[in-house]
Amino acid sequence: MPWTLLFFAGLFEVGWAIGLKYTDGFTRPMPTVLTIVSMIISMGLLGLALKDLPVGTAYAVWTGVGTVGTAILGMWLLGDPATAVRIGCIALIVCGIAGLKLVA
Repeated sequence: MPWTLLFFAGLFEVGWAIGLKYTDGFTRPMPTVLTIVSMIISMGLLGLALKDLPVGTAYAVWTGVGTVGTAILGMWLLGDPATAVRIGCIALIVCGIAGLKLVA
């Protein structure tokens, strides 16, 4: 169960990271509210996962899921560059997340 909580915490991290772009400097009320709610949910789920997982592993996986998801959505939604090197680096992050899961 803690790994599931951690995964969803990472997904909500993606939500608030992408949401920040849509807040337009916190001048748009609805994206701002959704971004803040996503931040609260992400931190809450991370906190629950930390009851059972080592902090270093959980934090690295949480940020890794957030980084990978944000990078992919940035390329898909926001036109961020999708170069081979960038995609390769994302793949390395995924390998790191999988490695941490295997040794935890």
